[in-house]
Amino acid sequence: MTKTIVVLMGGLSGERKISFLTGKACSRALVKKGYKVINLDAKGNFFKKIKKIKPKAIFNALHGKYGEDGFIQSILESLKIPYTHSGVLASSLAMDKELSRKIFKKNHLKVPKYLLIHRASENLVKKIKKKKIKFPVVVKPVNEGSSLGVYICKNINQFKDNYKKLIKNYDKILIEQFIPGREIQVAVMNKKALGAIELVPKRKFYDYKAKYSSKAKTKHIMPAQLSKKKYREVLNLAKKAHQVLGCRGITRSDFRFFKNKFYILETNTQPGMTKLSLVPEIARYCGIYFEDLVVKMVKDASYNK
Repeated sequence: MTKTIVVLMGGLSGERKISFLTGKACSRALVKKGYKVINLDAKGNFFKKIKKIKPKAIFNALHGKYGEDGFIQSILESLKIPYTHSGVLASSLAMDKELSRKIFKKNHLKVPKYLLIHRASENLVKKIKKKKIKFPVVVKPVNEGSSLGVYICKNINQFKDNYKKLIKNYDKILIEQFIPGREIQVAVMNKKALGAIELVPKRKFYDYKAKYSSKAKTKHIMPAQLSKKKYREVLNLAKKAHQVLGCRGITRSDFRFFKNKFYILETNTQPGMTKLSLVPEIARYCGIYFEDLVVKMVKDASYNK
């Protein structure tokens, strides 16, 4: 009997378009491997459709708000249907840039200096100085993905302008010290780090366009050109981040390598699976082809995690 897999994609976040790219790519892979696949846009009463279909598992191809912050995971838990990627708590923690940083710091993972500010916050410049955060700084929403709403501010005027833009749409904003240096990203699958890739974006940083537009021409160096000792170190740091957040399945952790130290920026519990995405590229270097990677993720699907 053919097993039915529902691929959840689309949704309501600002990453809707990218979610469709991920979902359709994974759907094609599963069909090639003999699965019966139903693609489902996660909007409206989609959960009623899931109940009616009664799938063997859900491939969660959603990105951003509602898709990787514990919301959809809690719905799937209530339906008692196995789903891919991390569970409710890990998804929620990883998506919240403040909470994840607190957990990273507690577990001796280096993070940039940061400050959380609320919509009603006053005397922002004074607070930034008190935290000894120097310009340039990175300003971003606490709970967005794909570098949406991320600004690098070289001075106080740029900060004020970008802060005004963000505070219209977000209640909480994170300000952190900009860490220069090399951009290293590591894929982890369950308890194993698959590998580390280095990114050399032609843009100012690895933003939304650099991630998803072929025109951005970001250079990928796989494996990252580090010493054996440093390569092992960043793999272990990514595994540790995966574990302390309580993740399962696939994650991708983003690091900056500066003055011989690794700073973790975030752990992504729903990394992209498009033709330009990093996790498939890292997996392919390890001998795991795209279709096999997707099947592994489906076989790993579960709930109550």
